[in-house]
Amino acid sequence: MSTPLKRQEYSPVASASNSNLAIPPTPRSPSTASNYTERGFPGSPISSRSPSPSPYFNSLSDKYSLNPNPAEWGATALTMGTPEPDDYLHNPDPKRDLKSDKGGTICTARGLVNLGCLFILAAGCIALFIGLPIISSYLGLAYRLTGFPLASHLLSHKQTTQGGFNFGGTNATGQLPVMPGNRGLIDVNTPQDAYTKQSYMSSDMLELVFSDEFNVEGRSFYPGDDPYWEAPNLHYWGTGRLGMVRSRRGDDQKWGISHYLEQAGPGWQPQFDVPLRYDSVMVCTVISARSERTSLKQCDGRNKFCFTGGLIETSVILPGSNNVHGLWPAVWTMGNLGRAGFGASLEGLWPYSYDSCDVGTLENQTYPGQNAPLAATENGDPLYGGVLSYLQGQRLSACTCPGESHPGPVRKDGTYVGRSAPEIDIFEATVDGGIGKVSQSAQWAPFNAAYQFSNTSNNYAIYDPDITVLNPYIGGAYQQTTSGLSVTDQDCYELDKGCYSVYGFEYVPGFDNAYITWISDDKRVWTVMAGGLGPDSLTDISARPIPQEPMYIIANLGFSVNFGGIDFANIQLPATMMIDYIRVYQPSNAKDIGCDPPGYKEAYTNFNLTGWGSPQYNQTVPKNRLNGGC
Repeated sequence: MSTPLKRQEYSPVASASNSNLAIPPTPRSPSTASNYTERGFPGSPISSRSPSPSPYFNSLSDKYSLNPNPAEWGATALTMGTPEPDDYLHNPDPKRDLKSDKGGTICTARGLVNLGCLFILAAGCIALFIGLPIISSYLGLAYRLTGFPLASHLLSHKQTTQGGFNFGGTNATGQLPVMPGNRGLIDVNTPQDAYTKQSYMSSDMLELVFSDEFNVEGRSFYPGDDPYWEAPNLHYWGTGRLGMVRSRRGDDQKWGISHYLEQAGPGWQPQFDVPLRYDSVMVCTVISARSERTSLKQCDGRNKFCFTGGLIETSVILPGSNNVHGLWPAVWTMGNLGRAGFGASLEGLWPYSYDSCDVGTLENQTYPGQNAPLAATENGDPLYGGVLSYLQGQRLSACTCPGESHPGPVRKDGTYVGRSAPEIDIFEATVDGGIGKVSQSAQWAPFNAAYQFSNTSNNYAIYDPDITVLNPYIGGAYQQTTSGLSVTDQDCYELDKGCYSVYGFEYVPGFDNAYITWISDDKRVWTVMAGGLGPDSLTDISARPIPQEPMYIIANLGFSVNFGGIDFANIQLPATMMIDYIRVYQPSNAKDIGCDPPGYKEAYTNFNLTGWGSPQYNQTVPKNRLNGGC
């Protein structure tokens, strides 16, 4: 349908057909200059376009259409120089613009504010993504160790359970991550009911942070093969062992880890100037009924897995029988700054647990050039003329001079925290009077007068006197010990019924409310409190803390006349200690795992180095400000 606004093609037919439209056609004359003037355009005698074919004078196309050629617009044509009312908005004006933009410089208040905002944003991003992680990683540890709990809380990164209940990787559904070779902190073969355990000293529930069930067939403990254990090849000369550790192969019928001892064959030649007559003294092996096993020396976890505080338990079949003495099986822990069997690493560190600057850090626990205090010169070790200590002094003490070699941390006043390699034994098994027993102890330095800790009723507890007594051995020139001697389950020996029995200890490190409680046959048997190792005015020493160092785990089977003698006539070799599992638990609010590796690598890899300052190693002992000054 046609409308008045719809343009029609010009033709007689179209004109005739327009007779039906509501608006009749109106005659119009050709466009003239007056027409343009009437329409608001400047006059021009030149026609701007051809006559419109439209029959309507007032159509939109007639009012607003221009010829496609601008040259035909006449006076209405716009040129670059034609002024317009809005030219001031977009034409440059140097004088005016100079007032507005100050000549184009950024050194204006607005420019400086803009640059400042960009700088603040960039600095914030750097601080958030680079600075904060560095501060959290380094300063958090320093503040924790130097006594700034609030700063430690704010700057330390706390591990998250990601919605689960356990630190070791258990998620909210109870699943564990499966790592290649089953090498997670928590063994995937650990039963679910073992993920938590009630404290032996309170109603608190402890959470599993590490476990090894030793169920992986063909697992190797040669150096570098396992993330948590290593079987070093050495003669453990420090305790007078009668054997050299070597590799061997054999068979067994149970899962677990074995420590194997046998008499050396005729072709075995000792490599040391000691009467080595026994082979594979300390052997570390995962075994199963389905394959031949490989036995590998001592197992230790130094610099691999360490823990500070909590509960450690192990399930063990003791070697040999319950009535023949001579074997020295043990599962124990040591501070990670020292390595068991490597004498140079231990000199001046074992068995110290000390963080004070006094005579307790000095050689023989006496003042330089003096035979004082008197208690350090008498009632000591009869093998050393009755003197109390033959230790060379604490190498990394709180008295270390500024700038000397010390792993830290450093206190706010510039003094060092005393560091060491303390020892806590889960057990050392022996046979006493024809009855199988375990010695469960901690070793200490510096020493109390006559090696007597403060054994008042407030400072220690024995829970069943029919099972446990204080060990009559209390120390010698190289160690003081607090030890309980407990009767074991007499069936849980290799040559008896061969059952497993659980041993362990639970401890809280430090001074206040600190303690060590030992477990035998899955029951607590005795406890020593931190108060028992308090200051001793007779030897002028301060309190020794329950060990605060990261502790690593060692398991070995030894053979030495220095541990209760040997019944050579009746002892049966080979002998094997079997370990079913080792598990570590900690409170949910006090989880602390991780090692603190020192330098001086050779001291931890060459067991022939007998001392830190020995001619073979010749390392400098850090200066002690009480011994010659700094």
